[in-house]
Amino acid sequence: MDAKLSPDQGLNITGIGLVSCLGVGLGIAGLILDGMANRMPWQADSLTLPFLLCALISGTVGYWVVPWLQALKAGQVIREDGPQAHLKKAGTPTMGGIFFIPVALFVACVWSNFAVDVLAVSALTLSYGFIGWIDDWQILRRKSNKGISPPMKLGLQVGFAALFCLWLLATKDFSNITSISLPFGLSLSLGVLFFPLAGFVLVAESNATNLTDGIDGLAGGTVAIAMLALGALVAPESTGLMIFCASVSGSCLGFLAHNRNPARVFMGDTGSLALGGALAAVALLTNSLAALFILSGIFFIETLSVMAQVSYYKATKGPDGKGKRLFKMAPLHHHLELSGWSELQVVAVFYAVGAILAIAGYFLGKI
Repeated sequence: MDAKLSPDQGLNITGIGLVSCLGVGLGIAGLILDGMANRMPWQADSLTLPFLLCALISGTVGYWVVPWLQALKAGQVIREDGPQAHLKKAGTPTMGGIFFIPVALFVACVWSNFAVDVLAVSALTLSYGFIGWIDDWQILRRKSNKGISPPMKLGLQVGFAALFCLWLLATKDFSNITSISLPFGLSLSLGVLFFPLAGFVLVAESNATNLTDGIDGLAGGTVAIAMLALGALVAPESTGLMIFCASVSGSCLGFLAHNRNPARVFMGDTGSLALGGALAAVALLTNSLAALFILSGIFFIETLSVMAQVSYYKATKGPDGKGKRLFKMAPLHHHLELSGWSELQVVAVFYAVGAILAIAGYFLGKI
């Protein structure tokens, strides 16, 4: 695609049109995946029913919560060094994660009859959402783009990850959880090294989804795609976690009714950190790390672009203390924006790539 496309060329679609296409696509995907597994879409143990229910509830609740956030003046502070087109978004309510994350967790817990694994993953998701809420609240209180300090945020993430790993160690068979399944029937036994890896995955995945949340509808849509595929993949091992994934995916879609371009609300760190933690926790519990790596390829690429930008800047730093930039701006979605892509073009392409990766990750996990 030509990097100089103007907003009215190429992918000519509105925000509501793009989200509608995503919703129809995910709904059809759910029906197909249920059919492949001989599940009826109207059954309680299907992907489709909890997905649709959470999409409806989350979208409906948003019509009450978004005006409430506006009344609280919970407006996002936009970074001045970001794309100049984003400055007009200043004042848009943030912390949208406070309504669509609880909807998904409540439905998942009730629907799964409070299965232990679902409760554990929900607790980890809420914990990471709480970290994000503290960060969002500090940004709003200080009227600055800086929330809690990076060391404090990382410390809290590591702390909750450690608690989750201790729960795994105390409740799961050691040999089962520490053996990583690979494609073609291969496996890798890590022993105690599994737990540092598990902590890293939880922290890295939550931060990766956080970095991806920079354009209207981007993080919500890509997570919805990845979550639905992950739910289908883990269904044979855990119906409860399948329901959890379907609920989170549907709730993300309901959130997009308000977060589509032009967004009426942002999910904030409250939502993005929680979503990354949820993806990682499900994968750790179901031995799906290899598939997760593919499913969450969008988040990996976004993170890699930031790491490459920082590393290249430091490596090329001259006597004046200034270095060169590999990208016009990181993460990658900002680079594409500054290269002439519209927000909707970026989101549409990322959705398409995310869908391809979701299909690849699903079938890779089945090999």
